[in-house]
Amino acid sequence: MTVLDAYAVVAYLRGENAAVEVAELLRSPTWMCAVNVAEVMDQLIRVDSHDRDEVEVRVATLVADGMTIHPVSDDLGITAGVLRAKHYSQRRCNVSLADCFAAASALILGMPIATADPHLLDLVAAENGQVHPLAQRINPGQ
Repeated sequence: MTVLDAYAVVAYLRGENAAVEVAELLRSPTWMCAVNVAEVMDQLIRVDSHDRDEVEVRVATLVADGMTIHPVSDDLGITAGVLRAKHYSQRRCNVSLADCFAAASALILGMPIATADPHLLDLVAAENGQVHPLAQRINPGQ
Protein backbone atom coordinates (compact mmCIF):
# COMPACT_ATOMS: atom_id res chain seq x y z
CA MET A 1 0.00 0.00 0.00
CA THR A 2 1.10 3.54 -0.75
CA VAL A 3 0.03 7.02 0.39
CA LEU A 4 -0.48 9.41 -2.51
CA ASP A 5 -0.04 13.14 -2.18
CA ALA A 6 -2.07 15.54 -4.32
CA TYR A 7 0.73 15.79 -6.88
CA ALA A 8 0.47 12.09 -7.64
CA VAL A 9 -3.27 12.11 -8.28
CA VAL A 10 -3.21 15.41 -10.20
CA ALA A 11 -0.37 14.09 -12.37
CA TYR A 12 -2.37 10.93 -13.03
CA LEU A 13 -5.58 12.79 -13.89
CA ARG A 14 -3.73 15.31 -16.09
CA GLY A 15 -1.69 12.64 -17.87
CA GLU A 16 1.61 14.19 -16.77
CA ASN A 17 5.05 12.53 -16.54
CA ALA A 18 4.21 10.47 -13.45
CA ALA A 19 0.81 9.27 -14.75
CA VAL A 20 1.98 5.82 -15.83
CA GLU A 21 3.77 5.22 -12.55
CA VAL A 22 0.78 6.42 -10.52
CA ALA A 23 -1.50 4.19 -12.61
CA GLU A 24 0.69 1.26 -11.58
CA LEU A 25 0.43 2.28 -7.90
CA LEU A 26 -3.36 2.54 -8.24
CA ARG A 27 -3.51 -1.14 -9.18
CA SER A 28 -2.82 -1.86 -5.49
CA PRO A 29 -4.58 -0.35 -2.48
CA THR A 30 -3.65 3.31 -1.98
CA TRP A 31 -4.45 5.93 0.63
CA MET A 32 -4.92 9.67 0.41
CA CYS A 33 -5.62 12.17 3.19
CA ALA A 34 -8.88 14.12 2.82
CA VAL A 35 -6.86 17.37 2.93
CA ASN A 36 -4.92 16.23 -0.14
CA VAL A 37 -8.16 15.33 -1.92
CA ALA A 38 -9.16 18.96 -1.35
CA GLU A 39 -5.92 19.97 -3.13
CA VAL A 40 -6.79 17.75 -6.08
CA MET A 41 -10.26 19.29 -6.31
CA ASP A 42 -8.80 22.81 -6.14
CA GLN A 43 -6.19 22.18 -8.83
CA LEU A 44 -8.53 20.55 -11.30
CA ILE A 45 -11.45 22.96 -10.78
CA ARG A 46 -9.70 26.30 -10.16
CA VAL A 47 -6.46 25.90 -12.13
CA ASP A 48 -7.59 23.57 -14.95
CA SER A 49 -11.19 24.87 -15.15
CA HIS A 50 -12.71 21.38 -15.04
CA ASP A 51 -16.35 20.99 -14.07
CA ARG A 52 -16.82 20.19 -10.37
CA ASP A 53 -19.11 17.24 -11.07
CA GLU A 54 -16.60 15.77 -13.53
CA VAL A 55 -13.80 16.02 -10.97
CA GLU A 56 -15.96 14.47 -8.25
CA VAL A 57 -16.76 11.55 -10.57
CA ARG A 58 -13.06 11.07 -11.35
CA VAL A 59 -12.15 11.03 -7.65
CA ALA A 60 -15.09 8.73 -6.87
CA THR A 61 -13.84 6.37 -9.58
CA LEU A 62 -10.42 6.23 -7.91
CA VAL A 63 -12.14 5.39 -4.61
CA ALA A 64 -14.28 2.72 -6.27
CA ASP A 65 -11.10 1.25 -7.76
CA GLY A 66 -9.42 0.94 -4.34
CA MET A 67 -8.09 4.31 -3.16
CA THR A 68 -9.06 5.00 0.46
CA ILE A 69 -9.59 8.60 1.55
CA HIS A 70 -8.16 8.86 5.04
CA PRO A 71 -10.17 11.24 7.26
CA VAL A 72 -8.50 13.93 9.34
CA SER A 73 -8.30 12.69 12.90
CA ASP A 74 -6.97 14.50 15.95
CA ASP A 75 -3.77 12.45 15.78
CA LEU A 76 -3.28 13.20 12.10
CA GLY A 77 -3.84 16.94 12.60
CA ILE A 78 -1.44 17.10 15.54
CA THR A 79 1.23 15.10 13.71
CA ALA A 80 0.91 17.26 10.57
CA GLY A 81 1.26 20.45 12.62
CA VAL A 82 4.29 19.12 14.50
CA LEU A 83 5.95 18.04 11.24
CA ARG A 84 5.50 21.48 9.70
CA ALA A 85 6.74 23.23 12.83
CA LYS A 86 9.77 20.94 12.96
CA HIS A 87 10.77 20.94 9.28
CA TYR A 88 9.42 24.06 7.54
CA SER A 89 11.94 26.54 6.21
CA GLN A 90 11.15 28.87 3.31
CA ARG A 91 14.54 28.15 1.73
CA ARG A 92 15.43 24.61 2.84
CA CYS A 93 12.12 22.79 3.26
CA ASN A 94 9.18 24.73 1.86
CA VAL A 95 6.45 22.20 2.63
CA SER A 96 2.82 23.26 2.77
CA LEU A 97 0.58 22.28 5.63
CA ALA A 98 -1.30 20.02 3.19
CA ASP A 99 2.00 18.30 2.34
CA CYS A 100 2.48 17.70 6.04
CA PHE A 101 -0.91 15.96 6.18
CA ALA A 102 0.27 13.63 3.42
CA ALA A 103 3.54 13.03 5.29
CA ALA A 104 1.72 12.45 8.58
CA SER A 105 -0.59 9.94 6.88
CA ALA A 106 2.35 7.98 5.50
CA LEU A 107 4.22 8.03 8.81
CA ILE A 108 1.22 7.09 10.96
CA LEU A 109 0.13 4.33 8.58
CA GLY A 110 3.71 3.09 8.09
CA MET A 111 3.36 3.27 4.31
CA PRO A 112 5.59 4.84 1.65
CA ILE A 113 4.53 8.20 0.21
CA ALA A 114 4.46 8.70 -3.55
CA THR A 115 5.32 12.27 -4.59
CA ALA A 116 7.65 14.28 -6.79
CA ASP A 117 7.98 17.07 -4.22
CA PRO A 118 11.63 17.01 -3.12
CA HIS A 119 10.89 18.83 0.15
CA LEU A 120 8.15 16.36 1.05
CA LEU A 121 10.41 13.43 0.17
CA ASP A 122 13.17 14.90 2.36
CA LEU A 123 10.78 15.48 5.27
CA VAL A 124 9.46 11.91 5.22
CA ALA A 125 12.97 10.48 4.87
CA ALA A 126 14.18 12.65 7.78
CA GLU A 127 11.42 11.09 9.89
CA ASN A 128 12.61 7.59 8.85
CA GLY A 129 9.58 7.07 6.65
CA GLN A 130 9.50 5.32 3.29
CA VAL A 131 9.42 7.31 0.06
CA HIS A 132 8.43 6.54 -3.51
CA PRO A 133 9.82 9.38 -5.69
CA LEU A 134 7.77 10.16 -8.80
CA ALA A 135 8.80 11.85 -12.04
CA GLN A 136 8.52 15.63 -11.92
CA ARG A 137 6.44 17.78 -14.24
CA ILE A 138 8.02 19.08 -17.42
CA ASN A 139 6.84 22.53 -16.31
CA PRO A 140 7.04 22.49 -12.48
CA GLY A 141 5.58 26.01 -12.24
CA GLN A 142 2.02 24.67 -12.57
